[in-house]
Amino acid sequence: MRIIVSAGGSGGHIYPALKIIEKFQKEEKNLEVLYIGTHNRMEKDIVPQKHIKYESLEIYGFTKDIKRDIKNVFLIKKAYQKCLKIMQEFKPDVVIGIGGYVTYPVLKAAHKLRIKTFIHEQNSRPGKVNYLTSKYADLVGVTFESSQTFLKKAKKVVYTGHPSLDNATDVVKIDKTTLGFTKEKKLVLYVAGSLGSASLNQKMQDFLNSNLHDNYEILYIVGNNVNLSEFQDQIKDARHVKLVPYMDNLPGIMAESDLIISRAGAGVLFEIIGLGKPSIIIPSPNVANNHQYYNALELEQNGCIEMLEEKDLTKENLSQLIDKYLNNKEAVYELKKNMAKYQKESPVQKIYDLIKDLVK
Repeated sequence: MRIIVSAGGSGGHIYPALKIIEKFQKEEKNLEVLYIGTHNRMEKDIVPQKHIKYESLEIYGFTKDIKRDIKNVFLIKKAYQKCLKIMQEFKPDVVIGIGGYVTYPVLKAAHKLRIKTFIHEQNSRPGKVNYLTSKYADLVGVTFESSQTFLKKAKKVVYTGHPSLDNATDVVKIDKTTLGFTKEKKLVLYVAGSLGSASLNQKMQDFLNSNLHDNYEILYIVGNNVNLSEFQDQIKDARHVKLVPYMDNLPGIMAESDLIISRAGAGVLFEIIGLGKPSIIIPSPNVANNHQYYNALELEQNGCIEMLEEKDLTKENLSQLIDKYLNNKEAVYELKKNMAKYQKESPVQKIYDLIKDLVK
């Protein structure tokens, strides 16, 4: 079997794509995979490290810079022609798009050549490219059932769930004592994405420098774009707090934590749900279509998470919510009970089965 997979720009697109590829590699003995991504974003480094054949496209997202956007129109046309050539030579059975602007010429070329196409949308509110290309796709999978109402031009939309949910089934748990924490105190994990969040760090300083968290310990993942030493200086009075820039095995430490505080990227949300962990979710207000808010809102309405908007984040509000989920077994039980309905099926298995049916 031959598949082309395209996703780019952020881990929120790339890691679900890799999870799907991993499933195909496990199930298909004679699999050939080609990944099409950008020439300058993180997938160009991550994907080849997985020993997956990689083709790059020079293409950019649209901005308000008119000169750059005009240039990008020509780059998209060039990328489209390159994709046609790639597909005519590679002859894929199916083309799989998992989000990001790089997928636009890929899916358009597949449609032109009448190659079967599958798209997966991770967020509650579809991104612009998935919205535009859904009309080309033979099948669209969605993480949130509510997404279906925004994809009316698609031939067929199926609720699959998010591939990151499957991370909970093969998680390698990290012993928190190896990171310097004690067995006696509960552990609160704070993670704001792989790059971090300057606005959240600013708001969290008062909380970290207070005595409101003396009864538990905190692992604070600041993100790779945050200056660790500068932030350490800003919270030099903080007790029971360990700062790290990044964790390779994030699900492993999530599994060891008693409570998780996080942004509302779909991937991390469904890792949390897969692990059945209570969480306080603080959506980023600075993302396209405000999709993190809607991701969190749907899960909050289904009783799976506690949402705290950034505008309402104070040290007192946060402390109150942390105490609620560290010390109230009934509140935690209610969240776990509601999360269970999302844990019944493997999204990766469902996506694999749907694509196999599509190419029969």
